[in-house]
Parts: sequence; structure tokens; C-alpha cells
Amino acid sequence: MFRRLPICKFTNHFRRYFLSRGSHIQSQFSTESFARTLCDDNGQRNQEIDFEFLFQSCNKTHLAKCLHALLVVSGKAQSIFISSRVVNLYAYLGNVPLSRCTFDHMPRKDAYTWNSMISAYVRNTQFHEAANCLCEMLLNSEVRPDFYTFPPVLKACRSLYDGKKIHGYVYKLGFEWDVFVAASLVHMYCRFGSPEVAHKIFINMPSRDRGSWNAMISGFCQNGNSAEALGVLEEMRLEGMKMDCITVSTILPACAQMDDILHGMLIHLYVIKHGLEFDLFVCNALINMYAKFGNLGNAQKIFDQMLIKDLVSWNSIIAAYEQNANPDIAINFFGGMQSNRIQPDVLTLVSLASSIAQTRDCQNGKLVHGFILRRCWFADDIVIGNAVVDMYAKLGIIDYARRVFEGIPFKDVVSWNTMITGYGQNGLASEAIKIFCMMEEAVDITPNQGTWVSILPAYSHLGALKQGMSSHGRILKAALHLDVYIGTCLIDLYGKCGRLDDAMALFYEVPRTSSVPWNAIISCHGIHGHGETSMHLFRAMQDEGVKPDHVTFLSLLTACSHCGLVDQGQWCFHAMQEEYGIEPSLKHYGCMVDLFGRAGYLEKAYNFIKTMPRQPDASVWGALLGACRIHGNVELGKVASDCLFEVDSENVGYYVLLSNIYANIGKWEGVDEVRSLARDRGLKKTPGWSSIEINNRIEVFYTGNQSHPHSEEIYKELETLTAKLKIIGYIPDYNYVLQDVEDDEKEYILMSHSERLAIAYGIISTPPKSLVRIFKNLRVCGDCHNMTKFLSKATEREIIVRDSNRFHHFKDGICSCGDYW
Repeated sequence: MFRRLPICKFTNHFRRYFLSRGSHIQSQFSTESFARTLCDDNGQRNQEIDFEFLFQSCNKTHLAKCLHALLVVSGKAQSIFISSRVVNLYAYLGNVPLSRCTFDHMPRKDAYTWNSMISAYVRNTQFHEAANCLCEMLLNSEVRPDFYTFPPVLKACRSLYDGKKIHGYVYKLGFEWDVFVAASLVHMYCRFGSPEVAHKIFINMPSRDRGSWNAMISGFCQNGNSAEALGVLEEMRLEGMKMDCITVSTILPACAQMDDILHGMLIHLYVIKHGLEFDLFVCNALINMYAKFGNLGNAQKIFDQMLIKDLVSWNSIIAAYEQNANPDIAINFFGGMQSNRIQPDVLTLVSLASSIAQTRDCQNGKLVHGFILRRCWFADDIVIGNAVVDMYAKLGIIDYARRVFEGIPFKDVVSWNTMITGYGQNGLASEAIKIFCMMEEAVDITPNQGTWVSILPAYSHLGALKQGMSSHGRILKAALHLDVYIGTCLIDLYGKCGRLDDAMALFYEVPRTSSVPWNAIISCHGIHGHGETSMHLFRAMQDEGVKPDHVTFLSLLTACSHCGLVDQGQWCFHAMQEEYGIEPSLKHYGCMVDLFGRAGYLEKAYNFIKTMPRQPDASVWGALLGACRIHGNVELGKVASDCLFEVDSENVGYYVLLSNIYANIGKWEGVDEVRSLARDRGLKKTPGWSSIEINNRIEVFYTGNQSHPHSEEIYKELETLTAKLKIIGYIPDYNYVLQDVEDDEKEYILMSHSERLAIAYGIISTPPKSLVRIFKNLRVCGDCHNMTKFLSKATEREIIVRDSNRFHHFKDGICSCGDYW
């Protein structure tokens, strides 16, 4: 506390100044109080001024200047302590130039003065100037730094190199073992990703306070070393040091990262036992931890019992429900937040945008977009721009997503990744690749883990093996190939491009402690028709102690369906419920219907649907309709289509399936009726296309396409090949021509199917007997399938065709699917 200082002879001048400004500053700096300080009740001058009161009252720069002037004219500015306090005052008000000016005019400076100036720079994020100020102190001043000099400077370090230089000064001056300096060194090394160096400093500290323990635990958590953080916590406990609110809120995220709910609940018990359960930071951390474990009940209880809820509390509970696929409840909490007059911030809107994307509510999505635009948050924070791009992409409004993406002023790598993923999720793989190429041309943007996880599925979708292999090379160079998610995407790439051996080799390289790589390799074998191998891999997964999830069983059921393994598929369906407690989703039920239907058990499939505990969706009825198409069951197909159009009347693929059922039996009036219904609803059939990669270029062929530069050669080659194949037994199957035309025209229509055009182009563009690999966006035509078998024998080539369902490996007149697909 300041002593009362004698008043100077110019006091009346400042009194008149403050009183004249009273109407403007009475809320910040009470003029009446100031007047009382200068004068007594009779208007006579007091002999003392309460400078402590004046320092506390200055919350504007112009008031601080007035006080500074008063200190100068009173002669009190000569005091090092008071001048240092003026330096600090200007810094707190954000006026660093005035702080520096005051500092420079001080005739004498001590360590406290220098520390004040350094802290002023750090407090206002002028880190370079803070470092320069320290150098000036060390080189041009006779004042020796003390224990309080280095903590703010270490906070200001912009690189590990700068930090090491400061560490050298600390070591040289003998401050390394001061508890505050050492804790700051621990913070600094952890911030720059060197927790092992920080830990060496920590273990060599002669004494450690709670702040030091918290710094080390926090450092390990920040660098993803959750196990080490828990280890330090155990050491802390053994040394008899109790956890405080900071310790608890720091360590709880580590429990979530380690998937260690037991440890988390024990810490929660400690919190209750030591009376920390109502601390705001602890409650927020507990909500986040339980949300990560999917335990929304406990998260909700903690939120409800909180005496005070801040913005972070509301954000935490909204994010908890959003991240655990409860978007409606998350949106309700947003409404509760507004009712409590808590203003949302960027993180609130990020969770809200994700929740709306999950509910598929396009109208509310646009409202959120408008809310953000009105507050100009796109310019302030790139995170919100990325969230809106992601929201529109997940809502399927990809044009809006692209428009928002283009409007983001400064795009980071997450912005590009989000746009690439958005196109990929909407089946626009070519556009995803174009965005990736644009990203490559952007300045200061380097692909990261998220980029490769986004772009590799696009290559898989198009079958762009060579581009995928090029990316694989870059991933190896960046030493990211052992990342489980990138490794899984590479497994998926090679598996879906027909390179199962390479996929298996990669599978044995990546960490296999989670279900993610197992699911990918099981799925790859399934789409290649190797159902038994998929089952064998599942047993190996069990032997290695890896717990399967719902995706594992979805991959297994799909593999069994493609291979006709009805008994094994039924076993998987029961095992997932009885042995692993996984509740089947509608996708699992759809796979079971597909399993029975493909095998010809149509009535069994229909009865299975009728006994489902959940309301069947389009995927379930669609599977039954597809099976009716394969086996020509018109009656059941009509039942399935009627139910299907009730739940999804906008999917043109289902109209095509029903139309094909009628066409197969020559019921053309039924065909016309279904096609007319689709036209009336404004639906258009998805055009069939096939692609082939030749000389690092992907060529795409549409059915009946004659615009390709080599079109004449392709059709001529097809005519020649068809004639040769007829000699060795090929007979065109006109049942696959779904138009009521003459036979000669039917043969031409079959010959112009996209898969035949792509294969013919591959034959004329590659050396004899070399592999031909094509990709089709729809199910391969039955006649094309038969023709390709003959073609593989006649040309002595292996031909690999990937359609929308699976792979077909044609060799020596035989297909790997065994004509079951």
C-alpha cells in the first residue's frame, strides 16, 4: 500500500482538469473522490494525496496520463518503485509504447523495473520485444536478473532454439533449480514438443511444489503422452502431494486418451472426497471425460449439479451429446443456453453445425450460417468456416460448401482437408482430386495426416492406382506410413484396386491393436469374393485380443453375402449380439436380407424383415428388391418396391430395379409405368460409366459413348472380338437389354455398354497378354460378365473388373465370383 504523499503546488491545476472532465469519466474515475483527495470540506488544499486510490481508479489511458503527470510534477516519479508501477499500469491498459517511454526515462532501474518491462511485452504478446529487452538487460545493464526475470521470457520464446538460449543464461546464472524458473523451463520444453527434456529437468529439481507437478503432467498431456502423465500423477501421490483443481482438470483428458475409465472414476471419487466437485474447472473437465467414454448419464448429472455454469460448461455438454450422436439433445441444450442468456462463441457454433449436419436439417443449417455471417466470425476464426463447410458437405449441399470454402479469407490445411472429404463423401471423387491438386499449388500448405486420409479414399473410388501409389511414396517420405488411419486407407486403396497381396503386406506393417485395420482387410477380402479368408481373419483378430465393433460385423456379413456363406453369416449376426453385445443397426439387417436374398431364400428374407424389431428402412427393402431382380420374383418385387417407395421415393435406383424386373419377363407396360412414375417425380437414372487408367490418365466411358478420340477403333475392336467369341461359344443374352427393340439392335446396345468400351480400349492400348483393370459405377451387366469370361480366355489376359458391389477377376474363362454376385 502506498504511503500518503505530500501534494505538489500544481495540484489545483490537475484538480480543475479532472473536475472539468467529470461528465465524461465519472464512471471510470470518480471526480468527487478525487476532489476530496485534493481538498478538505472547506475547499482548502489537503497536504496528502492517496496515490493508491488513483492507481486503482485508472482504467483508461488518458486517466493514466493524468496520474503520470501528477507523479512527475509532484516529484514522485523519481521513485523506482512508483515509476515501475506506471510502466505496469500502461501495460495493463494495453499501451506498450507508453510503458517503454516511461521505462526509458527512468534514470535508475533495478531488477523489478526490467522485469516489469519484460512482463509488459509478454502480457501484450510482443514476444520478440520481450526477448530483446532481456538481451538489453544482460548486455547493456549492470542489473543482474533475478528469479522473476526468466519465467515471462521463457513464455515468450517462439522456438525451441530461443528457449535453449534462455536456458543457457538460466544455467549460467545459477537459477536452474529455482522452483519457478524450473517449472517455466518444463512448460517451455513441453510447448515445443520435448517432454523428455522437460522431464529430466523435473526429476532433477531439488524441491517441487504443486505447480511443478502440474506443469509436468500438463506437458505430457499436451504431447499425447497420457501414460507418462498418469505415471507422474502416481509419483505425486506417493510423495504426499495432493491434487488441486488444476491437477484434476489436467489429468482427466489423459484418462480419456488412454480409454481408462477406471482411473477417471477414481479421480472423480477423489474430487468428491476432497470437496472439489463444485469447482467450475473440475466439473467441465469431468463432463468432457465422461463424454469421451460415451457415458452421457454421468456427464448430465455433473452438469445438473453445477452451482455455476459458464460458457465452457454449456459448450461441453452440447459437444458431449453432439459427439455421441445425440444431435437433437445437443440442439435442445443450445436453446437452454440461450434461455439462460449465455452468449454462444465459435466453439458453440462448431458443435451446433455438426449437430445440424447429423439431423440432416438443411433449413436450420442455413440459419446457423446466417447467424455466423451476421457476427462476421468467418473473418475472425478459420475454425468456424471449416465447420460450416463440413456441415454443408454432410447435408449434401456441396455447392454451398464450395461457396463457403471459397469465401474463407485464409485457408489452412484443415480447410482443404474438409473440402476434399466433402466431395469424397458425396461420391464426387474426381472433384476431390481436383481440390487436392489446387491445394498442392497453394502457398505454405503441406499435406498432413488428415489430407492423406481424405484423398486416398477418392483414389480408391476411381481406381486411380498410380496416383495412389505416388501418394504412398510421399507418405513413406514423411514417415506417416505407420499411422493406423493412413495405413488403413492404403490397405483400402490397394484392396479396392485389385492388389490384395500389397494390401495384406501393408496390413502386417501397421499397428493392429484397434479394429480399424482389421475391418479394412476383412472388407477387402469380402469384395474380392474371399469370404472364407474374411472369416479366418476375424478369428485371427479374436486371437490377438482385438475387440470387434459394428463395422467389423458389417464387413463380415457383406463378405458372407457375396460368397453365399449363409450359415456363417447367420452365426456372425447372432455372435455380434450375444457375445459382444452389439445392437444391430439397419445396415446389419440390410446385409442379412441381402445374404438370404442372393442365396435364393426370398421368403426367408421377407419373413426376416417382418420379424425385425425396428422399422425397416430403404436399405433393407432395397436389398430384397435387388434379390427379386436377380431371381426374377415379380410378385415379391412389387411388394418390396411398394414398401420402398413409402420410405424413400427419391432414389432413382429403386425405380430402375423394378423396371428391370418387369423388362426381364417382357412386361413392357410395367416398364413404361415405372419409368413414367420416375419421370413425374423429376428423377433421372444415374448414367452407367466405366473407367480405366492408361499412361497415368483416367479415361471414363459412358454407355453408348462415341465421343472418345479412339471411338472408331474401340467399336471396330469390339466387333472383331465379338465375332471371335461367338466362334468359341459366346451367345449374347438379350434379357439384359431393357428396351423393346429388334435383336440386331439389342446386340449393338450390349456391345456399347460402358464396361466393354473400357475393356476394348485397354486391349488396344496395352501390350498383348497384359493385365486390364477397369472400374464401373453400377453393377456389372450379366451378359458383359459372361462375355468378359470368354474374352479373358481368347486374349490370354487377366481382366479385373470392380463394380459397385465387388471385384471380378477374370482369367482363363473363369471369374473369381463363381457366377455368384
